[in-house]
Amino acid sequence: MNPQVYSPEADTHLLLDTVLAEVRPGDRVLEVGTGSGEIAAALLEIADVVATDINPHAVKCARERGIGVVRADLLAGIRGPFDLVIFNPPYLPTAPEERMEDWLEYALDGGPDGRAVITRFACDVKRVLAPGGRVLLLISSLTGEREVADLFLRRGFASEVIMREKVSGEELVVMRFREG
Repeated sequence: MNPQVYSPEADTHLLLDTVLAEVRPGDRVLEVGTGSGEIAAALLEIADVVATDINPHAVKCARERGIGVVRADLLAGIRGPFDLVIFNPPYLPTAPEERMEDWLEYALDGGPDGRAVITRFACDVKRVLAPGGRVLLLISSLTGEREVADLFLRRGFASEVIMREKVSGEELVVMRFREG
């Protein structure tokens, strides 16, 4: 795998397990920030899948796995509607001095509070969501579960935690959001 592409880790596997339990046959699915394409590839036989990533190396990697992927910054230029939108965002709080200057940074840098990219996503996801659609978002306990729920609540979404897993000093959390 290209070292500039986020390799599947515990967060990828947790989100994949959750997505497989959530997806319905025939769903139109958008995976934002597909990275290696691990999750999107697992859905190809079940759903109509489209993916995005800003990283050109990730786009190439996902295309090699047979995924229809668009190089885009989050949802820029994407039109819905999608029944299920999946995102494993960069959720780690990152100070300016911790930043790396490479493509992998896009997969890791969540800004000072870990919510910078999540905020941008939350502001735009409703635009591509089908009526009754769902959003699955993976975050860390370091990101602030309550703050993320409030961020989506202010945009008209109800939230629930549907999966948790402790991993090396943090807890990974998968949240489901629906309008309402």
